[in-house]
Amino acid sequence: MTDRGQAPVAELHGVGPQVASRLKALGITCELDLLFHRPLRYEDRTRIVPLGRVRPETRVQVEGRVVHQEVVQRRRRMLLVTLADDTGQLTLRFFRFFPSQLRMYREGNRVRCFGDVRFGPQGFEMAHPQAQVLGKGEPPPLPKHLTAIYPVTQGLAQATLAKIIDAAVDRLLDGEIRLADPLGSSESPPLQEALRIIHRPGPEENLDALIDGHHPAVQRLATEELLAHHLALTRLNQARARQRAYALKPDEALQEKLLGVVGFEPTGAQRRVVGEIMEDLGAERPMRRLLQGDVGSGKTLVAAFALLAAAASGRQAAIVAPTEILAEQHYRTLSQWLEPLGIEPVWLAGKVKGKARREALARLAGEASIAIGTHALFQEGVEFRDLALIVVDEQHRFGVHQRLALAAKGSEGVRSPHQLVMTATPIPRTLAMTAYAGLDISVIDELPPGRKPVTTVVLSQGRREEIVERLRRALGEGRQAYWVCPLIEESDVLEAQAAETTAEELSAALPEFSVGLIHGRMKPADKQAVMDAFASGKTALLVATTVIEVGVDVPNASLMMIENAERLGLSQLHQLRGRVGRGSEQAACVLIYKPPLGETARKRLETMRETTDGFVIAERDLELRGPGEVLGTRQTGMLRFRVADLARDADLLEPVKSLAESLDVAGADVVIERWLGGAEQFVDV
Repeated sequence: MTDRGQAPVAELHGVGPQVASRLKALGITCELDLLFHRPLRYEDRTRIVPLGRVRPETRVQVEGRVVHQEVVQRRRRMLLVTLADDTGQLTLRFFRFFPSQLRMYREGNRVRCFGDVRFGPQGFEMAHPQAQVLGKGEPPPLPKHLTAIYPVTQGLAQATLAKIIDAAVDRLLDGEIRLADPLGSSESPPLQEALRIIHRPGPEENLDALIDGHHPAVQRLATEELLAHHLALTRLNQARARQRAYALKPDEALQEKLLGVVGFEPTGAQRRVVGEIMEDLGAERPMRRLLQGDVGSGKTLVAAFALLAAAASGRQAAIVAPTEILAEQHYRTLSQWLEPLGIEPVWLAGKVKGKARREALARLAGEASIAIGTHALFQEGVEFRDLALIVVDEQHRFGVHQRLALAAKGSEGVRSPHQLVMTATPIPRTLAMTAYAGLDISVIDELPPGRKPVTTVVLSQGRREEIVERLRRALGEGRQAYWVCPLIEESDVLEAQAAETTAEELSAALPEFSVGLIHGRMKPADKQAVMDAFASGKTALLVATTVIEVGVDVPNASLMMIENAERLGLSQLHQLRGRVGRGSEQAACVLIYKPPLGETARKRLETMRETTDGFVIAERDLELRGPGEVLGTRQTGMLRFRVADLARDADLLEPVKSLAESLDVAGADVVIERWLGGAEQFVDV
């Protein structure tokens, strides 16, 4: 039982290297990927609407004869064309036009047009319709199905992509592409019919259901995709059951010393989670645990207990963070806690060069028990003596290949390191059930005593002067503040420029206070100097890009201003807000938006104002943005769902388990290969 349809797109007729590259950017590398590329919407070109029956705010196809053409001069030249049939007239308006269009719309020509109807100065009109001139004979036949409009990428025209997908659908329906259907009659409609409906729906189909994903044809594909993930996770867990790990035993005396150095009592939630982790580490089966804890809940202390267990057992542990700022924060905090216990962590990041790097590598291969660093710990040439535990912070920011590379450094035969992955981005239950089904989950659901919820207000950019005055009063009271300038476009250069301009403006507006600036294009040493000045209180206001989203802990900073807040997702806004409220002062977050607000942006800002509960925010984020964004799965090497939507399809998860039990090995192989291909090894790594 195998699929045909695995031919690389580069081998298909009409697909050259450039188009193949553009298709790859959409995740399309073989024929099957073309069939699984869902349309965004559909256009009805199956009928002609008489001109006398068109209505505004509709998108229709019309046909008529050109009865008038004129070029008018308003503020700019425009081409106006009057189209008529037996029932009425319609104006075609062109704000930009070429000589070829003057010929195309010559009086007497019959034309078929498709476009949006609106009410204009001369009655109903279409602006820049898609059109074709009809010859004197029979007009071309109308399509029997709706026309699919697909998601595209820069450099790939809609017409080009639609033609390539259309050819693949032809080959499917002609039997040239044969797809095994291991689910058979258990799911309706059958696979081939579901694909036909999705790409070529008849005019009678429920378009809203097709677009929002509730149509049986979409649900058929979503079921199979979720099934593929479930089967792959099951196999991965079966393989893990055969793996072995070193049992790591905690030293209670060392743990008590650690608490003495830290100087505060863990919360009940921290103690509970530490207990869960210690039980895992004490077994000879590798721990695979996800630690969720809202910003400021104390995940670092929990990680310290885990690291200490590895050191006390004579093994090695590594904690990895996605940015140098966060990694260095961990290094400083953990060094302060562990050095009094006689444990000196090794620091390794990209900026560690020359002699310092050679010494760090020698210690990792020798007597060191704890390593702290960035992705530099994944690199070739970094060898561990005995890596038994890996702690990955903000794990969704790492590509899967990177995490595999680090795990491989502690693997030998069936022996594998324990893994603890931590996130301050709460994962909604639906996502955790599927995307993290192979991990046990611990949640720190309690903030340290004395922490007050951050007050959040939403203000328009038009009140900027008022916001700056409020900031002046707060800084005058000895408080510190952040002013965040988020990504304006997909460009580090533009983001840095925006932050630099804002820093200059605020320095001019607040000359009595020291204003610092930090952004992603600065050298690591310069970033650290800026952060040190802010942490020590020398700088009152820190203007920053979203580089400060994670890992910055300055208790005296109690004000957070986020400019263009409507551009950010909920989880990112929540992370940024979590940088304040870490001291005893009542903290505030001001979300500054540029009107007018779109519906989604308005809902995001309302959610931020209504709640500080990370799990409520995560669920709302999932509803608004989808799982790909919440999990950070836009990274290279990470999985995406192509058809399934975990928020929409949560009710399919239970039936999928029953389906999995009914499949034989050959059927399971087909489903996994079809949807995951070579990515099976990356599911839940």
